[in-house]
Amino acid sequence: MPWLWHGFSTRKGGLSRAYCADDAPGELNLGFTAADSREAVVRNRQLLAEAVTGDPATPLRTLHQVHSTLIRIGDGSLSLGCKGDGLMTGEPGVLLGVQTADCIPVLVADRKRRAVAAFHAGWRGTVGRIVEAGIGRMRLEFGSRPEDLVAAIGPGIGQCCYAIGEEVLSNFESQFAYSLELFREVYDTDPVRAKYPMLFLTQRAPGHSNIGPSLHLDLVEANRRQLVAAGLKPGAIKLVGGCTCCQPELFFSHRGSQGHAGRMLSVIGIRPVAG
Repeated sequence: MPWLWHGFSTRKGGLSRAYCADDAPGELNLGFTAADSREAVVRNRQLLAEAVTGDPATPLRTLHQVHSTLIRIGDGSLSLGCKGDGLMTGEPGVLLGVQTADCIPVLVADRKRRAVAAFHAGWRGTVGRIVEAGIGRMRLEFGSRPEDLVAAIGPGIGQCCYAIGEEVLSNFESQFAYSLELFREVYDTDPVRAKYPMLFLTQRAPGHSNIGPSLHLDLVEANRRQLVAAGLKPGAIKLVGGCTCCQPELFFSHRGSQGHAGRMLSVIGIRPVAG
């Protein structure tokens, strides 16, 4: 769609030195993290804007993400540091962005009304149906019809690496009739354990661990189902792919780095009409 700007960043490129080896080239950290310099992140955001829109000065609107289901209108009145995990706009000339380093980014565009939205869906936002509610908000704010919407689900932690506990399982079971279809058990002989044995170690003596099989959640599928439940056609949903934890050379991963991670940005916007 020629009127649409959109993109998913990786960690490659950029000026950040906080998360790479001393002899490695700079990286594209796009989050104002404690370990990185503000100047590097500002410049990285300009590089991303230039790559997506052709203009490094394109305004980028983001939120203070809090793993909520709060959805904001990304217009000029959006205050700095505003809390939320979903943004939408019908205003041309700006980029909306959500930061991730394992959580699932979801971008949505209305082909007819020319409105766009970006959602940050961790497990809490997914349980709270932020994407499904976001489609409803687009219908309210812009008159969007689900059959006119297209969506892209970007890179996030894959089911291969996303082991969860009973709290997460219980929350999903309480909300979704299909919840068990989003989980699978990983046993000692599972190839995931063979590839990433450190993820499954405990401090108990051999033979005395009650850890048993580990449950792994498919957050991508959970959000795809919400888009379908909201009325999008399955063929209008693009799965970009890529596991942030499996591919540390390409993506930042909060879990894979034990919390020492930069942030990627998933952005979407409406190209201004020329003239």
